[in-house]
Amino acid sequence: PNTTNNRMEMMAVIEGLRALQKPCLVRVHSDSAYIINAFTQGWIDNWIRRGWKKADKKPVENQDLWRDMMQAMDKHTVEWVKVKGHSDDVLNQRVDEQAVMESKRIK
Repeated sequence: PNTTNNRMEMMAVIEGLRALQKPCLVRVHSDSAYIINAFTQGWIDNWIRRGWKKADKKPVENQDLWRDMMQAMDKHTVEWVKVKGHSDDVLNQRVDEQAVMESKRIK
């Protein structure tokens, strides 16, 4: 499949949020600075204000998934937690291992 790690990280968040049946407080732990910073540093608000353009006037990549993510977040209260990638975080290691296994399975 023709994709990127950023798109797959975004899809993981989107599908996780969509799986929730009722509105709730969600704590998203991710090693993706791309996703975490979009919300904690206000990037997404700036992109929307600029008509989905970055500060350099270039279009924001993955607009389709950013919109899907915002829609999936709509009924929840989401907290963003940055974890260090490739560190001693047991859950992060487990997710990385599962992602590698799945990518090998679909090749």
